[in-house]
Amino acid sequence: MPDIAIVPAPRELTVTEGQWIAEDPAAEAVRTVVENLGETEYRIDVTPEGARLSAGSEDALRHAETTYGQLLDAAVPAEDGKVAVPAVHIADAPRFGWRGMMLDVARHFMPKDFVLKVLDVIALHRLNVLHLHLTDDQGWRVEIDAYPRLTEVGAWRDQSMVGKMTHHQTEFEYDGQRHGGFYTKDDLREIVAYAAERGITVVPEIDLPGHMQAAIAAYPELGNFPDTQLGVRQIWGISDDVLNVNDETVEFVRTVLREVLEIFPSPYIHLGGDECPSVQWTQADAAQKRQAELGLTEAGQLQGWFTAQVSSVLAEEGRRLVGWDEMVETDCPQDAVIMAWRSAQRGEVAAKAGHEVVMAPCESVYFDYYQGDPATEPLAIGNFIPLEKVYDFEVIPPGLTDEEQARIVGTQCQIWTEYMEGPEQVGYMLLPRLSAFAERAWGSPRTSYDEFLTRLRPHLARIEAIGVNYRPLD
Repeated sequence: MPDIAIVPAPRELTVTEGQWIAEDPAAEAVRTVVENLGETEYRIDVTPEGARLSAGSEDALRHAETTYGQLLDAAVPAEDGKVAVPAVHIADAPRFGWRGMMLDVARHFMPKDFVLKVLDVIALHRLNVLHLHLTDDQGWRVEIDAYPRLTEVGAWRDQSMVGKMTHHQTEFEYDGQRHGGFYTKDDLREIVAYAAERGITVVPEIDLPGHMQAAIAAYPELGNFPDTQLGVRQIWGISDDVLNVNDETVEFVRTVLREVLEIFPSPYIHLGGDECPSVQWTQADAAQKRQAELGLTEAGQLQGWFTAQVSSVLAEEGRRLVGWDEMVETDCPQDAVIMAWRSAQRGEVAAKAGHEVVMAPCESVYFDYYQGDPATEPLAIGNFIPLEKVYDFEVIPPGLTDEEQARIVGTQCQIWTEYMEGPEQVGYMLLPRLSAFAERAWGSPRTSYDEFLTRLRPHLARIEAIGVNYRPLD
């Protein structure tokens, strides 16, 4: 009997006596939603008499189906054109409620068809969140009816920098090629529906009040110096051009968010909140006036005020604010979910401050980092996260009480696309690291890395079948 290769590994898998001989084991298995299992739990029992998939909910039954599909890869031919399925008992449930992947489509636009394939990859690994980073300095990717210039102007840059950006770099080479694209509302509704069929929530991100140069290029009155006409940013890094803090700009963002909420039914809406320089707020008269009116001692405190003003739209619609971990330092709402990216320790800080936390630390789950020797790998932003390091990732940081640990609601890996021009590059950087990440997100039993590799090798054929590129194993 071939080895059973299920990725991520179920929490409990026992091979029992015998085999089930069936003509079409996928069609002949019995599937039921039952009351005696928890909402996220499922069981698979294959005996010589047949196969039964039972689960505590439709979502859990979907996970059972995915696992069962991988189990059937271990079936072998039997007599009369039938197949023999190994007899097993599987008892399984995920450890974390948020098992996510972030795809940055702002730096380089990714076609809708590829996003749908990414959803298939996420479903294959029993993950349940696709976080779409839809806006940034280098591109605005979501159609907004009230402000058509966001995509007419903001979705396109005349050229992109070439090579790797270094700190304090002032001279750049460019490729001379216009880059851009955006998703219509219908595109995004199709993505959301496709995800929902697979039990996946699509969480949109509108990054603010920093990372907004593309929006300011489209509508200069959003900037702190509206007489200056900016272009969509052509280099990477962090732009000093952030939103102003005028009432009109607050209303602009609220209008945008209302349209975003119509497209995305997700209970969570990500508003970024990272890397927002306050230098222009110290220079602009209107921002200084607002700071004085509010009695704030530092310009940087305007970020918390601004976020509170615009995020009230989410509360009105019963949605939750999600933000990167800088938000903890800006007096953000207590019910904001914090995505800890700068380090695992930032997750510890956020949990101790009473926030629910999604662990997304750059040192473990940033898949824009190198996987091998930079001399032989595609250009990447830096640092080194090989496959084994992802497999060794610990989701819950040390030093938390039981109560604080309960606030770690999940984990997420990130694909930032400054150095990934299209689907081929994204696939190469994402996979198979995502497969290792899924083991930790699901809560698979920790085994040796070598044991994981024995399951991963045949699993790569499933990724190939979806039609997504991956980095071959060393």
